[in-house]
Amino acid sequence: MNLKFSGLLLFLVLVFNATAQVDNNTSLMTIAGKPVTVGEFMSIYQKNNVKGEALDKKSMDDYLELFINFKLKVLQAEELGLDTVSSFVKELDGYREQLAKPYFTDEATLNRLVQEAYDRKKIDLRASHIYFRVKADAGPQDTLNAFKKAKEARERIVKGETFENIVMEYSEDPSAKDREATAQHPFMKGNRGDLGYFTVFDMVYPFETAAYTTGNGQISQIIRTDYGYHIIKVTDRITALGEFTVAHLFLGIPKGASAADSAKVKTKIDSLYALLKAGAKFEDLVKTNSEDKGSSAKGGVLPRRGVNRLMPEFIAAISKIQNVGAFSEPVLTPGYGWHIVKLIERKPIGTFDEEKAELKQRVLKDSRAQQVTSAVIARIKAEYGFTENAKAIEAFYTLVTDSIFNGKWDATLAFQKSDMMFKIGATTFSQKEFAQYLDVKQKRTDKKDIRIYVNSMYSDFVDESLLKYENGFLEQKYPDFKALMKEYRDGILLFDLTDQKVWSKAVKDTVGLQDYYLKNKFNYMWGQRVDASIFTLKSPSLEQKVKNFIKSNLKEDDILKEINSDTLKVLSVESGKFSKKDNSYIDTVAWVPGISKDIMVKDGIVFVNIKKILKSEPKTLNEARGLITADYQNYLEKEWIRSLRAKYPVVVNRDVLAKIK
Repeated sequence: MNLKFSGLLLFLVLVFNATAQVDNNTSLMTIAGKPVTVGEFMSIYQKNNVKGEALDKKSMDDYLELFINFKLKVLQAEELGLDTVSSFVKELDGYREQLAKPYFTDEATLNRLVQEAYDRKKIDLRASHIYFRVKADAGPQDTLNAFKKAKEARERIVKGETFENIVMEYSEDPSAKDREATAQHPFMKGNRGDLGYFTVFDMVYPFETAAYTTGNGQISQIIRTDYGYHIIKVTDRITALGEFTVAHLFLGIPKGASAADSAKVKTKIDSLYALLKAGAKFEDLVKTNSEDKGSSAKGGVLPRRGVNRLMPEFIAAISKIQNVGAFSEPVLTPGYGWHIVKLIERKPIGTFDEEKAELKQRVLKDSRAQQVTSAVIARIKAEYGFTENAKAIEAFYTLVTDSIFNGKWDATLAFQKSDMMFKIGATTFSQKEFAQYLDVKQKRTDKKDIRIYVNSMYSDFVDESLLKYENGFLEQKYPDFKALMKEYRDGILLFDLTDQKVWSKAVKDTVGLQDYYLKNKFNYMWGQRVDASIFTLKSPSLEQKVKNFIKSNLKEDDILKEINSDTLKVLSVESGKFSKKDNSYIDTVAWVPGISKDIMVKDGIVFVNIKKILKSEPKTLNEARGLITADYQNYLEKEWIRSLRAKYPVVVNRDVLAKIK
């Protein structure tokens, strides 16, 4: 969130502390006849007491004046109508959306999901699946047919048939089966349903949950995801590897190699493994033997990875390496060849406290976050009393036609329906409102079963309506939210008007700035300075020649041309007006006109030609523009406040203030 006015306001963390002597609702002052309560002043004052210092009378008096100035500026912004400008309204709505998010988060559900994610992150799984394709919004018959196939396949596995055989017969995952060679690609062996290793967030949430709740070597129940049905078999469960860097020595097995040729590769990898065990250097063997040209020049090192980025046989080998620097036995990756893997680095997962913030963000961006929203919606329904007319939705099954999937549905007839669909609190939502919702939401999309589409859209309509309903009560239900929104509102108004009256004006008002400078130019004085040139000479033998040129008043550019050649630059010159501490060489020499004594440096000599001693004088506007502009802004600020104090009467109840103190 871009809190552009954070430099102005230090009170964006809510703290309400009532004083013992005065009720928060008591009027502390009036500004232009409008009361300002003790509670408003004290909450802001205490928020600015950021270091927890004891409150004292003087600081309260000082802050009272700042507070009054703040209120006066906001009052003028309101009178100018800045709070009705579309850009202001849009910006405040954006802040409100961000500030309202915590009120639409069920913390208990979120904390449970974060803890669940962390527990799963500690384990890496390897699993295979049988996939039955069915769209999330498929019709009842298509859904039933896919489920029947999945049920039949699972029963055959339970009765003793191998998982792999059932995969090959039933699975609709294209990667499961072999792909014959074509002109475009060579023969590719299928994975037989093997998904390799994965961890939390690598799979869609229902699939992930089923995998993590299925025992090692066991098969899951039939699982539904947005992609279809799955039967999962967990084939390995290891302690999480986290992120790791490995190197490998690779010997490939050519496509279509004979058994004898494959055996030769195995014999060679075994001999290299024996050399490593005998003390040979891994990197040396990689450079001379590895067939992975992309990594061999780097000692076989591969980019840092997680478990879902490498072949499962590779991961299984890494999981058995106990120490950094150790290497695995030869491991075969089907379709590629043999590897010896060396562990270079491992970054294990952190503690729960270390991982919590990132996991929370990932949970909120994941489909599982719907559980958080569902818990909030359930609370809203219970709190306000949600009632529903289930029959009211049935009319839309015939009113909505397939034209809605082309974005051309005519909602005229639906607009005439007026029965209540549901009620929350005292607010009723009718069929007409749902029809308007459908009309606005319609767009070109894939054709679906009308009943399923209408039911899905109705569910979204209910959820969005309930959240919007609750959103309208936030200020009423939560005083802290109301106060925070007021602070953001006033802060944006203060920023916008201050920009107009002070910051941008000081930059754009060139006439005013020039006038201010002329009246105050003696506040921006140069100290004593010298007009001088610093000569750095790499060839001391040319020193006298250079100094003679200087004494003859030859121009410095001409001196450089005389001394330097096209290929050899032995002289450099830095000229300008210098104050104390601007340049170490200038500070070293005596400030008298003429050529200074030589200063010996590593690459030659340095001497200074002081041309003139400059007396103290005002800086020009350009020379001190930044400082002058800042002072002009302060001047504009004071004049603005003076005019506000004159325009709007401020009356402080001193008795109430004394009691607060």
